[in-house]
Amino acid sequence: MPILDWIGKKQVINHDKEVPFRLLKRVHSLSVGESENLIIKGDNLEALKALLPYYYNKVKCIYIDPPYNTGNENWIYNDKVNSPEMKKWLGRVVGSEGEDLSRHDKWLCMMYPRLKLLRELLANNGIIFVSIDDNEVHHLRMLMDEVFGEGNLIATFIWKKKSTSTNVTGVQVSSLTDYVLCYGRTGESKIKQRIRLKETREYPYEDKEGRYRLTIIEKKHAGSYERKSMLFPIIGVKPREGKRWQIGEDTAKELEKKKRFIIDNGIVKLKIYDFEDKDTFSAQPNLLDQHGTTDSTAKMVNEMIFGQPELFDNPKPIELISHLITISSDKDSIILDSFAGSGTTAHAVLELNKEDGGNRKFILVEMENDIAKKVTAERVKRVVKGYTYKNSKGEDVKVEGLGGGFQFMNLDTELFDAHGLINDDITYTDLARYIFFSETKLDLPLSIPPLLRGDKGGVNYFIGERNGTEYYLIYKEGKENILNEKTASKLKKADKEKIVYADNCTLDSDTLAEMKITFKQIPYEVRGF
Repeated sequence: MPILDWIGKKQVINHDKEVPFRLLKRVHSLSVGESENLIIKGDNLEALKALLPYYYNKVKCIYIDPPYNTGNENWIYNDKVNSPEMKKWLGRVVGSEGEDLSRHDKWLCMMYPRLKLLRELLANNGIIFVSIDDNEVHHLRMLMDEVFGEGNLIATFIWKKKSTSTNVTGVQVSSLTDYVLCYGRTGESKIKQRIRLKETREYPYEDKEGRYRLTIIEKKHAGSYERKSMLFPIIGVKPREGKRWQIGEDTAKELEKKKRFIIDNGIVKLKIYDFEDKDTFSAQPNLLDQHGTTDSTAKMVNEMIFGQPELFDNPKPIELISHLITISSDKDSIILDSFAGSGTTAHAVLELNKEDGGNRKFILVEMENDIAKKVTAERVKRVVKGYTYKNSKGEDVKVEGLGGGFQFMNLDTELFDAHGLINDDITYTDLARYIFFSETKLDLPLSIPPLLRGDKGGVNYFIGERNGTEYYLIYKEGKENILNEKTASKLKKADKEKIVYADNCTLDSDTLAEMKITFKQIPYEVRGF
């Protein structure tokens, strides 16, 4: 297999191993509720390394929309490889050679270690999607072949991002499409085929025409879904507030003549007879031309959610991300986006959960401080709780919240030293927070026991409880931290499962079982993988 080479590659090829593990610290004022969903503000390279102990080999779907490296330095999101952060990182990692790098060299140096860490997080049957355009698609393809394996290419999707071409200064041909490269972690990674067998459907109703089922013909009427021409009445009834029809007026009139509509609890529904239904099978097309556009999405994000028409130029549409998530994951999967931008991936996850009752979790990482707080987190907060916008008539339109929540996290202290041992300056509270999060995916509650706020470890080593399991940490720097009869006697007497972290354990397996204790050793099991 041909291998791509560039200036700086030898310095970054194993750089992911040198990136320190950092703690994640919750910012309560920017978080919404108690949720396993995460929005992390910070360098995505360090954030991905910080996630490894918790999510190694567990993420089912990754979607990233990295800088396209167009040379556009005026875009609100970081499309420039000459940013101060990138210059600083390249100078530290690549050294003096970094001064001779082209923008393509810099882009490759930036992407390589991040892709390696993303692969570590991906489940064995997981799938990664990467959006890109003509500037770097050729380099990205070779990079993905090297990191994920040439044989793990699943598809190169072509997404129609614009409905019409636009004038771009200095460009002879304006592209209407972007690419979405799709790779699996292993041969177990498969794109789902959309199959629905006729035999699995139920037809609970019957009339003189035969047995039939009922289906709703409404969908939401907002943002890229908005179609004013789809608000006509059917059998005298218009769509409900915030909804529009999925079928056109001519089709509706023909069906109305055949008496194919009924009103069920105030909702217009369409009869589908068993003899009309067919087994449906749809191989995933490479052309994604019915999955939203940047224009329609910019209107929804900028005008409807934020009320600022010029806020974001090219947010990805919910329809595109929802489609990619649906064909690559399950209702309880973890979805990761480490170039979060406007937060479309979180919005798509919440919307899918609302539609099908799923329990998907999202993890977003955004480097730019203002964007992470004022755009990414703020958008997700608004779609969780609901928001109001003004329509073209100046009327207030209320959009119902999707529910859910998220924890907003900052990158904090480095946990391990160069030898893999816990840093000397890590406090008891730091380690307790790390352990509790690795076990429960939640930060320690605000009501931390008083002794835990210092570094004494508390009287009985208790750090928190989740779903009927208690968590304990026996740890003090420079001391023998042993789970023995003496320390075990200080644990709570409640008849609950207990997970206890310590340096060593002298209790036999029968005693541990009797006390319902699972012992985990520091530092090895703290690392999580």
